[in-house]
Amino acid sequence: MDTTLTQAVTVFMAFFAMMNPIAGIPVFLSLTSGDDEQTTRSVALRSLMVAFAIVATFSVAGKLIFDAFGLTLPTFRITGGIIVFFIGLHMLQGNQSSVQHPSEEDKRTSPDAALSVAVSPLGTPLLAGPGTIATAMNFSAGGGVAAMLMTISVFAALCLITYWFFIFGGKLVGYLGSSALGVVTRMMGLILAAIGTQMVVEGLRGTFDLAG
Repeated sequence: MDTTLTQAVTVFMAFFAMMNPIAGIPVFLSLTSGDDEQTTRSVALRSLMVAFAIVATFSVAGKLIFDAFGLTLPTFRITGGIIVFFIGLHMLQGNQSSVQHPSEEDKRTSPDAALSVAVSPLGTPLLAGPGTIATAMNFSAGGGVAAMLMTISVFAALCLITYWFFIFGGKLVGYLGSSALGVVTRMMGLILAAIGTQMVVEGLRGTFDLAG
């Protein structure tokens, strides 16, 4: 029992470090700026459902999926890193990119356009990115059904916690005002750009290691 609890805590801490829901609050606020409360809650719920579905899928059949499409984790890291870098660059400049926000015309023509950020970039690659997927695959592989179920259950618990941070933590940060939030958003943009660069570097390093 103690071993199981220790393993569960280890898995939780690994996922928490990857997703970092506390640091994700300013990012979430930036991506949902101008949305009403109902839309904001819908974005939070959908993004976490997308992240959970991705992690659960790769926990169960990650290796099969990569093998079926001839993909490698390094190439996935490079692609995700490029996306995260450009999102961070736009946030750093105080701009809204089409990757982050749908246009006003899209919102008028499609009621679901405002929720599109829940899938990308929130659901993936920001919540369920290469690092999170790799973590899920590492803990699920070789441990049998018990390890797989534990990994999925722990990530589900983290999704619930992240939802709370997004909804209530976002309101707390909102009390700081638009000026302070703008500063925080630019800081997060710089951090995201650095994370994206690091993901690309790790992806390139992994590619060269495979080639060698």
